[in-house]
Amino acid sequence: MQIELERSHWQPEAERMGRAELARLQAERLRAQVERALASPFYRRLWQGVGPIDPADFRTPADVARLPFLHKSDLVDAQLRKPPLGDLPMSPAEERREVYPVHVVGGSLYTVYGERDLARTAEIGARIMWGLGLRPGELIHNAFGYGLFAGGISWHRAARAMGAAIIPIGTDSVKRQVEMLFNFRPVMLIGAPSHAVYLAERIQERGLSPRDIGLRYGLFGGEPGAGEPITRKRLERLYGCPAFDFYGITEVGPLLAGECRLQQGLHWAEDHVLVEVINPATMAPCAEGETGVLVLTDLTREDMPLIRYWTGDMATLVTEPCGCGRTLARSPGGVRGRLDELVMIRGAKFYPVQVERVLSSYGTLADEYRIVLERDPATWLDRCTVQVEAAPGEFPSPALEERISRRLSDELAVDVAVQILPYGSLERSPRRVRIVDRRAGSGGP
Repeated sequence: MQIELERSHWQPEAERMGRAELARLQAERLRAQVERALASPFYRRLWQGVGPIDPADFRTPADVARLPFLHKSDLVDAQLRKPPLGDLPMSPAEERREVYPVHVVGGSLYTVYGERDLARTAEIGARIMWGLGLRPGELIHNAFGYGLFAGGISWHRAARAMGAAIIPIGTDSVKRQVEMLFNFRPVMLIGAPSHAVYLAERIQERGLSPRDIGLRYGLFGGEPGAGEPITRKRLERLYGCPAFDFYGITEVGPLLAGECRLQQGLHWAEDHVLVEVINPATMAPCAEGETGVLVLTDLTREDMPLIRYWTGDMATLVTEPCGCGRTLARSPGGVRGRLDELVMIRGAKFYPVQVERVLSSYGTLADEYRIVLERDPATWLDRCTVQVEAAPGEFPSPALEERISRRLSDELAVDVAVQILPYGSLERSPRRVRIVDRRAGSGGP
């Protein structure tokens, strides 16, 4: 395939489509998906309480609100009724290509991709990397696992689709990661933000600098982080290159949205997925720029398409065109966290990112922090303490602790104690831990 290297977008006809034309395309694909779903025992059962459903009634993307939300528990129940895949799959068994597990607390859930579903994911990934500036022949270091995690192999296919070269290192040892990074000097690192920070710190422990790798792009996802200012700043400082965010979930698609070079938010592949942001208190659509729960509808997936899937992930959505030329809707700041990460204490509610924004404004603090929730056994009152490290060369200061405590207490509408610890005090691990909840099992009066 001849690739035009100078074009600014991998698929300009889709990425720069007018909003009216996009709405017509989404409505057409939504009608087709609803018609297919009506042949599924799973969806007939899920929708039986909403009255007769006629695909012709879905004239605009907003008409998807006629349908109820689909929750992960609905999928788990279906697969328990009829293991292992339930009665949702819509393609013949011979057309299925890959099966992946989805994380479920205390249970199991599986999803299936067909050949065209895999090609769709590769296409979206190629859009993201091309938009950042990656070109055929350039080398990627892929630090996502290649086992039963769909993200690793998805980025591998995306690289192949656009002609890039790849080091399929996965989650191999730090020793091997360092060896490959410094021997081959890739231009792009792909991985989870927490693992990238962990890897950089292990490199520094060996007396080396991650900046000397010569990376031009860092592409991070699999967890909230790269869209958050404090994490982005930390990654960019460690590696000396821009850090970009992407988003996907195994149930719908491992690659669904990614940033462009302007870092103005996740650009959604709206020709493939219909994105809603729902207020979890009112269950009504959020206004543009308002934070709510992402609800996603597969428009082009052939095997196990999900319609109005309640992700539990929190984000905003804006439709203003981006300076990069894309007209696709964006989520500025990326995914802000999960609804189930909401901290609730003594009537107040807040997300870790709100704490992070306050801490990031103090130059004498490092990036590592914990939100520790405890219950006083004497008073039976919950306590919130933010533990944060001093920056290298700085020392804990009671006066600064008091200032930050007052600011956090005002911001979060609940009393927050602050402990500034010496740099390196908090445990590092490849997985990011922000909330330590010790309230369970505290006993009571």
